[in-house]
Amino acid sequence: MGVMNKLMGFLGLENEEYIEETVEDDQEEHDSSNKRQLASRANNVVPFQAREKEGIRLILCEPRHYSDAQDIADNLRHRRPVVVNLHRVEKDQAKRIIDFLSGTVYALNGDIQKVGDTIFVCTPDHVDIQGTISSVMEE
Repeated sequence: MGVMNKLMGFLGLENEEYIEETVEDDQEEHDSSNKRQLASRANNVVPFQAREKEGIRLILCEPRHYSDAQDIADNLRHRRPVVVNLHRVEKDQAKRIIDFLSGTVYALNGDIQKVGDTIFVCTPDHVDIQGTISSVMEE
């Protein structure tokens, strides 16, 4: 608009009323866009208390096949900690499942820990595991 105003001023066709209306219209548009932005920000705010009421859901899994590892990984992607009991799976399948889950946990910046002979805890990044189990440490 600045170039048009200069050109109209140079030609002597400048209309002061038109310029004032344009400035007012621009100000109104600016104010309304600010109100819309503030309203959209207000809609995106999630109260912290709502998350507290939900709590953390711990998933217990006993896979029977290697294909069940994907369901466990999906729970981790949804930020749910998972306890995996591998006692119903053959040893070679259990190793493959743990390898798959180790990669999943690594990609999600999570953690995996052995808490028993065939029991593992897989957690996403927002869950910390503290402490150790002495029988696992001796192995």
